[in-house]
Amino acid sequence: MMRAPHESKTKLLDAALKVVRTKGYSATRIEDICAEAGLTKGSFFHHFKSKDDLAMAAVAHYDANAIATFAAAPYHEAADAFSRLISYIEFRKAILTGDLPDFTCFAGTIVQEAYRTHPQLAAACERSIVGHAKVLEADIRAAMRDSGVHGNWTAESLALYTQAVVQGGLLLAKATGSAKAAAESLDHLRRYFELLFGRDGRARAGRTRAKTF
Repeated sequence: MMRAPHESKTKLLDAALKVVRTKGYSATRIEDICAEAGLTKGSFFHHFKSKDDLAMAAVAHYDANAIATFAAAPYHEAADAFSRLISYIEFRKAILTGDLPDFTCFAGTIVQEAYRTHPQLAAACERSIVGHAKVLEADIRAAMRDSGVHGNWTAESLALYTQAVVQGGLLLAKATGSAKAAAESLDHLRRYFELLFGRDGRARAGRTRAKTF
């Protein structure tokens, strides 16, 4: 039975996501990716010039999958901006399932190794991580307006901080071998948002902190 067009390429990209998140980028060999995909090196070099070439395509592939996943996520259904932000955090907790390579960040894994040695690849990872943060900016801005919160910080900086917590939590998950630390980091992030936007039952205190942050 003939493969659909590009099926072998997609298999290699999916295999790269799994193998790199399992072994790290430097330790991953083309042979490992081919074995995971069930394809030959000839098939690999039909689609990609090198491991770095595959990695660049895999970051884009990872982004496309993530965009589709988060676009369809239920947190968008929340009625107001603050509720959507809290639901986003809870959704991030809900997807901490399976083995560590199943939920850790592909771009985050690569950039930890490649930030000095592979500048083009590191830049692609930066676009992936920062680009995801940007999906929160509109809701953060609206939550600031709705809650009357102002400070010497911006929606962009808070969105990036959210990604810092997510990425740090995933790093802790790798260090401890468990999703628990990542989930607890997200719990702290939720409490921070509740304090920042005055939704913890102490609205005045929350707003005061926000203005002096």
